[in-house]
Amino acid sequence: MAQHNLLGSKGEMLAARFLLDKGYAVLHYNWRSGHKEIDLIAKERDTIVFVEVKSRSSEQYGNAADAVTPRKMNLLISAAESYIKRNSVNLKFRFDVVTVIGNCEPYRIEHIEDAFYPTW
Repeated sequence: MAQHNLLGSKGEMLAARFLLDKGYAVLHYNWRSGHKEIDLIAKERDTIVFVEVKSRSSEQYGNAADAVTPRKMNLLISAAESYIKRNSVNLKFRFDVVTVIGNCEPYRIEHIEDAFYPTW
């Protein structure tokens, strides 16, 4: 596996642990709808949270959250719509971004709640 894929997988694991520590229930890892993927789907109280995880070894080339482009947001929104329909979700929902920075402990993790909104 390529180094950037290993970093991404590690980041997703760390993000899930971070959310679990905050009291979230992690429902799905790498949920797919066709070619679209949602890194984590979690639940916080009465809200479904669709989470995009961005991992970087450093912020030398900019803020990791900036990698969530409008195109990526649209893919996530489309995948979330599929998830909501397929699972008959009747709860509030939101889109969060979790960034994980670093190659080893201590990692810097930032959780951005309501990072963007769908345009439905």
